Formats: sequence, C-alpha cells, structure tokens
Amino acid sequence: MKKIILLALLVGLGFTSCKSKKRYSDQLRTKNVQNERSKSTTNNSKKVGKEDLPAEPSKFIQFRIDSPTDYISTFAETAQLEMMGYGIPASITLAQGLLESGNGKGELAMKTNNHFGIKCHKGWEGDYDFHDDDEKGECFRKYNHPMYSFRDHSIFLTTRSRYAFLFDLKHTDYKGWARGLRKAGYATDPRYPQKLIYLIEKYDLHKYDRQIKKAGYDNTTIVATDSDNIHTVQKGDTLYSLSRKYYMSVDELMQLNNLRSSDLSIGQPIKVKK
Repeated sequence: MKKIILLALLVGLGFTSCKSKKRYSDQLRTKNVQNERSKSTTNNSKKVGKEDLPAEPSKFIQFRIDSPTDYISTFAETAQLEMMGYGIPASITLAQGLLESGNGKGELAMKTNNHFGIKCHKGWEGDYDFHDDDEKGECFRKYNHPMYSFRDHSIFLTTRSRYAFLFDLKHTDYKGWARGLRKAGYATDPRYPQKLIYLIEKYDLHKYDRQIKKAGYDNTTIVATDSDNIHTVQKGDTLYSLSRKYYMSVDELMQLNNLRSSDLSIGQPIKVKK
C-alpha cells in the first residue's frame, strides 16, 4: 500500500513539473513575441475589409519614386483597397501621401516609409525614428514597407473620435474631406485643404473614388470612437446575446449602429460600448 501511495505521489509531481515547464515555455514564447512586436510592426493579421496584408518584410525597403505620377501609379491600388476597407476616399489618401511625403522623396519618407507624417503618439509599439518637424527631434513611426504606412493612416483616422464626422460625408466629397481634416487638426497649415484639393484636381485623383463607386462600394464603414469597441459578429450571435454580453439594450445596439432590423451577418462589425 505504501508503494502504491509513493508511486502516485511521484506521478503527481512529474505531471506538475511538466505543467510548470509548459507554463514557463508558454510565458517565454509570449514574452518573445511581445519583444518582437516592440521592435517591428510585423503583423500577419492586419486587414482591410476582407483583404489581408502580407507579412511585413523583416528588413527596411527603401522606395525610389521618380515623379508624382509614378507615386500615384505605385500606390493607387493600395489607396483604393484602404477605401473599401475603411471608407477613406482614395483621392484623399493619395493626395495626403503626395503632400506629406514630398511625392515619396521627402527625408522622412525615405528613412521611415512614413508617407503621412504620423508621429509616435502614446501607445505606439512599432519601430520609430526621429525627425525635425514642428519641434526638433520628434518621434515618427517607421515601417519596413510603405503599404503599412497606408494601413496605419486608415487605422489612425478611423479610431480617433475627432475624425468621426468625416465618415458622414459622401465618399466622393473630397473637398469636404480636405476641409474636415484641417478642422479636425490633422495639419497646422491653414492652406492644407487647398493643397489637397489642388493635387486631387491636378492629377484627377477623384477618378479612383468613382471607380470604387462603380464597383458597388456603399460607404458602410463603421468608425469606432473613444467610447466604443467593435464586435465582429460570429456564428450564433444575435442582438439579444450581444446586449447581454455588453450590458446594453437591444434598442441601444440598433440605434448605435443605425440598424433597421435585428438581422446580423457573420463578419459584420457592430459598435458596442466599452
């Protein structure tokens, strides 16, 4: 009997030891992943609508752009994909990219692939570099590929409540967007709207917005504000189950998301309170 008890204790200790090693291994793996994330913006699950971005290159790729038309032809499709996923007019994205990056040849763009002048801000965990702007030696986000600068621009505008009113505009209203960006504080230059409008009209950038409209884009992007979260509808979700999960009434959910019926589709983004 003593041998049986002793054997049971040894087996128990071995099992506990295995669990401890696995837990330590999992913690170490998690820590390594977090450390990698701090060094790079690499992310295999960054999405635009139903489109996934490829994994960001591990090394910095410097783009050589010869002219504004070269810039447009290089990034027009990327701007259109961002428009379909996030609701920002492709014309605005391209005009901002041209202006903020100096046609892709500015010092900041060349050394960081940052085409929109987005600074580090609180909570940024990706790579960065320093550049003289409004003040000397300011921190700017850095990307290994410009594509991720375009994605970050979309996320930046759709997750800050001060830009939320822009998404009430028609997606072909580039003039309203240009003025609204200045009003919301994207740039300090009082002539920022006029510069964007000039670029859009000079290079006929609004044609990229019209192309998306002809493809059936309906501008239904949902924008999260500071007090909102987004829940992606899963199989089995109903407004009632979501109301219980997020401590909201069904009426609140319908009003917050401008819903006319209780029908939900898998993959549908739904605003919910934090």
